[in-house]
Amino acid sequence: MTELSKTETGEGTTAKAPSAFLEVRDLKVHFPTDDGIVKSVDGLSFSVDKGKTLAIVGESGSGKSVTSLAVMGLHRLGARGKNVRMSGEIWLNGKELVGASPDEVRRLRGRDMAMIFQDPLSAMHPYYKVGDQIVEAYRVHHKVSKKEARTRAIEMLDRVGIPEPAKRVDGYPHEFSGGMRQRAMIAMALVNNPELLIADEPTTALDVTVQAQILDLIRDLQKEFGSAVIMITHDLGVVAEIADDVLVMYGGRCVERGAAAEVFEKPQHPYTWGLLGSMPRIDRETSERLIPVKGQPPSLINVPSGCAFHPRCPYADVPAENVSRTVRPELQLVGAGHWSACHLPAEDRERIWTEEIAPKL
Repeated sequence: MTELSKTETGEGTTAKAPSAFLEVRDLKVHFPTDDGIVKSVDGLSFSVDKGKTLAIVGESGSGKSVTSLAVMGLHRLGARGKNVRMSGEIWLNGKELVGASPDEVRRLRGRDMAMIFQDPLSAMHPYYKVGDQIVEAYRVHHKVSKKEARTRAIEMLDRVGIPEPAKRVDGYPHEFSGGMRQRAMIAMALVNNPELLIADEPTTALDVTVQAQILDLIRDLQKEFGSAVIMITHDLGVVAEIADDVLVMYGGRCVERGAAAEVFEKPQHPYTWGLLGSMPRIDRETSERLIPVKGQPPSLINVPSGCAFHPRCPYADVPAENVSRTVRPELQLVGAGHWSACHLPAEDRERIWTEEIAPKL
């Protein structure tokens, strides 16, 4: 994952041209409400290259799905879009999307970038046949006849492993099982061979066998089309299975990011330790209970001062001068391509991880 950088000029700070296929820079997505401003995403930056998979992980309410919808340009649709405050930059293959017109983003959506939504039953229209919805998604971006588009829809249903695709193309979403609906949703997302695929909790509510099949399918299709993939999940088992890089979100911000192997082997943030400690292991015998992250995620209207994680962090008092409660930590390089936003001194992080956390995982 490419680290974003800036060049200082005499007139201020000028961002370098994007080097990755997708680059998100200082993205902020705020929603004004009667109770205050919901800072769902508050200064998020990351990048993804073609052929690579970035997993964005965190608890519900951390800003993962809002980030994906921002990349797809879906926050600005309809009447509610007028109340969304979105700033920063989103570069897709050299095109900046935050400042682009809705028509420009609409031309890219479905063709250059596509999304697998969390619940295919609600994402697909119940009144229309599955095949008709795939046909529509294809014809929006290609000047072809309905017959050609139908052939393409059957081809994609077959490619994602749906049996008897020529028959099931005329089925309705409620006639498909959960796994088949998810496969149909993937077929719709990939019908135009997009270069960026965002998968928002694609294995939620699926049994482990179907979950493994869906992950294998996404991985195989990524190899076939060379797509960049963003996997949004709270399941670290999925992350370990499919991700090249990991971005851990908390309170609308990134608290840790790096190569998946590095984050799993040497996590540097207490929140990441908590996520790993609450994940069951099947590769070893253990009699210890899982260690949950204490407390609840913060309100995104009233985010705690300093480090947003400090009310739940058992090590908030370790840094001197109460800095965890007063100063918001910025991402710092803690290893090769590995970044963490934590006030804990490096020697304390190493000691706590080695002596207290790692032996219990």
